[in-house]
Amino acid sequence: MAIQSVGIVGGGAWGTALAITAHRAGRDVLIWAYEAQTVADINQKHRNEVYLPGIKLDPAIEATARFNEVANCDMLLMVTPAQQVRAIAGELAPYVKPGQPVVICSKGIEQATGKLPSEIVADMLAGGTVAVLSGPSFAAEIARGLPAAVTLATAKEAQGRALSHALSHPPFRCYWSDDVVGAEIGGAVKNVYAIAAGIVAGKKLGASAHAALVTRGFAEMTRFGSSLGARRETLTGLSGLGDLLLTCGSPQSRNMSLGIEFGQGRSLKDVLKKRLTVTEGVYTAGAVVEMAAARGIDMPIAQAVHAVISGLATVDEAIEALLARPLRAEA
Repeated sequence: MAIQSVGIVGGGAWGTALAITAHRAGRDVLIWAYEAQTVADINQKHRNEVYLPGIKLDPAIEATARFNEVANCDMLLMVTPAQQVRAIAGELAPYVKPGQPVVICSKGIEQATGKLPSEIVADMLAGGTVAVLSGPSFAAEIARGLPAAVTLATAKEAQGRALSHALSHPPFRCYWSDDVVGAEIGGAVKNVYAIAAGIVAGKKLGASAHAALVTRGFAEMTRFGSSLGARRETLTGLSGLGDLLLTCGSPQSRNMSLGIEFGQGRSLKDVLKKRLTVTEGVYTAGAVVEMAAARGIDMPIAQAVHAVISGLATVDEAIEALLARPLRAEA
């Protein structure tokens, strides 16, 4: 499979960072962006100051507002927010070619249906071949060329290795996996625990509480992923535990920074109205709790985060409820 051109569907911070790293890997890159100003800034100023400020783009990286143009690329990276994947895929559908690789780079679960982005894309883009790119990676660091390693998951090994080769270069390493569900679950669910970790930081509950929260959150994530068919080795890898550690460990994470503001007493409405970008964990929390309840999976931390987000409990009430849970065996 010869891959020379990469189309990025989504002109936010992560889409722009992936465009930069794909160009460094020697690919021809075209970004599709919804906002006309973003398209103009990339093409004329070679910057995306709204979503990825301070980063200069190579003039060879171009942008378009036309789906038919970006769909001409050899492979597509879907980098739109998870809640918008269905709508964007519908617009893109008439132009996707049979067998064209479509790599999901969004991290979330559709709130209305409980579907993973790969399931949505498989439904909407019947001609494309679905893959998933996920793992511990902050957009600003990738754009600056700092080292990172991620998972690229697709069912067929030959295609997975071809896609990994197309995007990899020495600072940015893609490891192939055939566990598409596992790669997606880790990337989506860790955002919920990042909000919880931010609350711990915002409330100044200490490093011990942070370690306990991340460990028990990983246990919940593993139970949840296993129920959907994810393999444990995937959940302990880059796209699971790796992404969880990154997102729960730095305020660079939009989800952790949201939790910090919760812990400092700010409301969801006040926090979100200041943000241009989507905080995926806000939407994923409700979907995860509903899906877990339907499967009889115990996820108390995710339930607590959802309660805070939905206004069913204050931060203090959610913490008190978690600390009052009955003691039982760890495993």
